[in-house]
Amino acid sequence: MLKHFIAIILLAVIIILTTPYVHSALEALVAGHNWIVDALKEVFSGGTAGNLLKQLIAALTIPILVALVPAGFYWLARRSWFPYFMLIVWVVWLIQTSALVMAYKAAAA
Repeated sequence: MLKHFIAIILLAVIIILTTPYVHSALEALVAGHNWIVDALKEVFSGGTAGNLLKQLIAALTIPILVALVPAGFYWLARRSWFPYFMLIVWVVWLIQTSALVMAYKAAAA
């Protein structure tokens, strides 16, 4: 329990000290999502189903691509599947979704 408490304090300090870099990374993540949505406008219609599919594909593309990078290096080194692939997908997806919600909230205000 104490180790977890110390770890969270250290991570909070690291995030506070690197806030400008984290902010830039989150902006790049949201910009990448928006770029994918814009690229998919040519493929899908502007209706409700088309918008839902565009958003769904865009929400899943970046986390999977990010997780494929370490999985590719792991496969080249070990010739086996990367055991933490889905963990990385989930973490990146949660970060991306949080950034999108915050960007939406900021745009609506």
